[in-house]
Amino acid sequence: MTKRRIAFVGLLAAVSFVPSCSREETSQNPPTPVGVTTVQMYQSGNEIRYSANIVPYAQVDVAFKSGGYVETIRQVRGADGRTRDLQQGDRVSRGMVLAQVRQEDYVIKVDQARTQLSQAKWSLESAKSQFTKAEAALNHSQLDFTRAKNLFDTQSLTKSDFDTATARLDSDQANVSAAKSQVDALQAQVGTAEQALKSTELSLADATLKSPMDGVVLARNVEIGTLATPGATGFVIADVKSVKAVFGVPDTMMERVKLGTRQTITAEAVPGKLEGLITAISPSADPKSRTFSVEVTIPNLREQLNAGMIATLTLAAAQQAAPVPVIPLSAVIRSTQNPDGYAVFVVEDQAGKSLARMRNVELGEAYGNMIGVKVGLNLNERVITTGATLIKDGWQVQIIR
Repeated sequence: MTKRRIAFVGLLAAVSFVPSCSREETSQNPPTPVGVTTVQMYQSGNEIRYSANIVPYAQVDVAFKSGGYVETIRQVRGADGRTRDLQQGDRVSRGMVLAQVRQEDYVIKVDQARTQLSQAKWSLESAKSQFTKAEAALNHSQLDFTRAKNLFDTQSLTKSDFDTATARLDSDQANVSAAKSQVDALQAQVGTAEQALKSTELSLADATLKSPMDGVVLARNVEIGTLATPGATGFVIADVKSVKAVFGVPDTMMERVKLGTRQTITAEAVPGKLEGLITAISPSADPKSRTFSVEVTIPNLREQLNAGMIATLTLAAAQQAAPVPVIPLSAVIRSTQNPDGYAVFVVEDQAGKSLARMRNVELGEAYGNMIGVKVGLNLNERVITTGATLIKDGWQVQIIR
């Protein structure tokens, strides 16, 4: 159902039902004046019109990574000159601080992590010093052992003195190994402390919510005092320097849309025609509507187009559309036989009198102030367009135009 058809249905719903009346009521004194027109054929041409939704070129939900109570929201100057919280419709720039959660807890954690890292580094330096001393002692004991072995081999040193040199060498080797293990353990501890500090510093930084791009605020979901959980969306930011007109086409029209093709768009809220490029075509159809989504990117430097607007565009049809019978929208009323259906009053001549006869119809597409009729009317039949809500089935009418 097209946009105009939907608008027509909504308007018609406000019209009171025409009371039912037996067909035996064939006269009224005096006759009710009515305006009539004849059913005409309309050739819609070889173009098909589509409705498109205007959406931002890019839209981001800016979420908190660090939870906590919202402590501040960016202040801006309002139209009345007073400062107020950032809100829907305000402009933001990349890197701008939008809001902050309470930071005291994160600051304490950062200080603790820095203290632990400092202690770990001090312990590592002490262990490295011990390792250096152990290596020096090992070098000295290795020289002593070499001299002792040479003297022992020439029987110039007693076995007791040789065993003492050997024991000292073994002890110094064990000390070096233990010192090396201590250094390795403390280096790992320093690495863990550095990672912990980096993590807490990131948490502190993430307590400040910043805009990831230049754009406009579409929504603000927090107030001062709100308990924000990690992952909760605080703001919705959109880039509207360009917008996209999104519409759906059936598979029979897919050959009419090509990437990079220029497309003309019109919108009721913006005068004139807008030019854009087809920048995306869905590779699969929507499972419900069975249509393929097409996006047309349109420059919007003056920000005339806003998200949620409706635009229209036309595509050349594969073949010429067949003529259809049409009547004015003013001729259509609600059916008394089917509350969900529609009807018209047709003028019939009987015994020299003009009588109004209600007839149920099935409507088609709207064409301006005219609407197509699929079933229920024949070409050149006279339908009442003025006064249709003032008469009943079978009443005598007087045609005034």
